[in-house]
Amino acid sequence: MKTITLKMPVNLSKAVVALVACGLILSSCGDKKEKEKEDQAAEQQEQAVDNPVVETVDLQKGKVTSNIQVPGELQPYQQVDLYAKVASYVKELKVDVGSEVHTGQVLMTLEAPEINSQLAEAKARIAQQTAAYAASKSNYDRLVNTAKVPGTIAQNDVDQAAAKKDADYANIEAAKSFYKQVSANLEYLVIRAPFDGVITARNVNIGAYVGPSGSGSTLPVLVLQQQSKMRLIVSIPEAYTAGLSNKDEVEFTVRSMPNETFKAKIVRLAGALDARLRSEHLEMDVYNKDKKLLPGMSAEVNVPLPSRDSSFIVPTAAVVKSTEKVFIVTVDSNHHAKWVDVKPGLEDGKGNIEIFGKGIKVGDKVLTKATDEIRDGMPLRDKPASKDDDKGTSE
Repeated sequence: MKTITLKMPVNLSKAVVALVACGLILSSCGDKKEKEKEDQAAEQQEQAVDNPVVETVDLQKGKVTSNIQVPGELQPYQQVDLYAKVASYVKELKVDVGSEVHTGQVLMTLEAPEINSQLAEAKARIAQQTAAYAASKSNYDRLVNTAKVPGTIAQNDVDQAAAKKDADYANIEAAKSFYKQVSANLEYLVIRAPFDGVITARNVNIGAYVGPSGSGSTLPVLVLQQQSKMRLIVSIPEAYTAGLSNKDEVEFTVRSMPNETFKAKIVRLAGALDARLRSEHLEMDVYNKDKKLLPGMSAEVNVPLPSRDSSFIVPTAAVVKSTEKVFIVTVDSNHHAKWVDVKPGLEDGKGNIEIFGKGIKVGDKVLTKATDEIRDGMPLRDKPASKDDDKGTSE
């Protein structure tokens, strides 16, 4: 077999070599541009991480109206533990637990036979002293009449008779006072209601021996509570006591009726803090004519807090409470973050909070959502927050 060899013209081979070289050069240029694009995108991404985009609001002053939930307790407006004034025995019980009574109503009668004897003795003493006084006065009058004749009666005898008459009169008054004392003890044998209310406890039965607390009785014979009007008592922490007013109205609920809300008006403020609890004692009057509420009930009380004028208001998310401190983040003229120490105040429950601090002023740009990851001095790309985000901060 014969081999045939084709020879390419010299000019054509040079052209082919040139085309291959151009292709390699173009391919190298394309790869270089692609790499430059990737490097540029990575640089932009790194810059975006280093300079995050944040939203800001202009710092303004306004009012914050808030409230707090505190536990409270319902107590009777008046309560009295009734004891026997004198040692005696229960003769008659006219009421029992749950009885509704009115002012002056007889609740219980007692008997003490020795008091009747003392009363008879007091009457006899008055009669005795009255007779003695009558005799001494008669003697004194006779001496005075006789002394009108000069030299008949010595003046000393007249003076002695006058002194005896005055002493006997004083004895009459003493006997009358003793009689009143015994009569008063006799009245103590009838126990009456000091005000309208409900008997909530009875600790004696007919025939029981009773007496003053600590001697005849360790427990009161009866307990009377006024329940038509009650006291709602709460303690307000020190941080929320400024500006509380007795014109404010509160709302509260009780466990037995969670779906029903009751209202009461603040009427009494202690005006001082409890040294142990660091709180102020508040009392509200609750009218309980339908008797739904009972003394001793626990209540969840919604207490309105006073609004303050000229307070700086920011979104709640703008305040950072880190382990280091409490602060907000502002943006300076060079678009760098700046940490500013603040003290938080009241929250309105709508996403706004009061702040106080020396390093803040109206018009400062404040980050709406700040974290401690945004370090002090970090460059930022800030933009105004949308209207929906800063809604309410200027209210």
